[in-house]
Amino acid sequence: MADPLARLVSELARLPGIGPRTATRLSYHLLRVSTDQARRLAEAIVDVKEKLFHCSRCNAITALDPCAICSDPARDTTRLCVVEEPFNIQPLERTGEFHGRYHVLLGALSPQRGVGPGELAVDGLFSRLEGIAEVILATNPNVEGEATALYLARRLKGLVPRVTRLAFGMPVGGDIEFTDEVTLGRSLAGRRDL
Repeated sequence: MADPLARLVSELARLPGIGPRTATRLSYHLLRVSTDQARRLAEAIVDVKEKLFHCSRCNAITALDPCAICSDPARDTTRLCVVEEPFNIQPLERTGEFHGRYHVLLGALSPQRGVGPGELAVDGLFSRLEGIAEVILATNPNVEGEATALYLARRLKGLVPRVTRLAFGMPVGGDIEFTDEVTLGRSLAGRRDL
């Protein structure tokens, strides 16, 4: 491969979820597009790096500080939803069900990777608890997310009136016979009256 092409493949392969084969395909695709299209992509990448940053209140990605959610007076200031990463906010917003504010931890506890409470934005969360009636722990339903939720629930106990966790269970349209035991168990535990 030509040196610039090898460099592009190498850089693309560093992206999460992109292996060497996909990086090679993307590189060859970029060779076929016009110089203007390639330049627009490059400029978009540089713009993201130069113009976006973490909100000083919630750690969401924003171009304004505070972010649009933190500065929206119509949001419920008594509810705080804790998520692991900034990209976790959009799916929750799309539901139209939550109208409070968010706090992004910028990760999850992972002793295997050396991520403890000091590496997360936990102190920022505890500095935002005045006037909060409920903290919703919306961490991922994996080992790290569960450990993070348990850690936070223990630390939040007595500091806020209510600490809740997202319910987990069977997806709409799913079949019981194809549902794993952990998910099915959570569906049973989180059942509700009709």
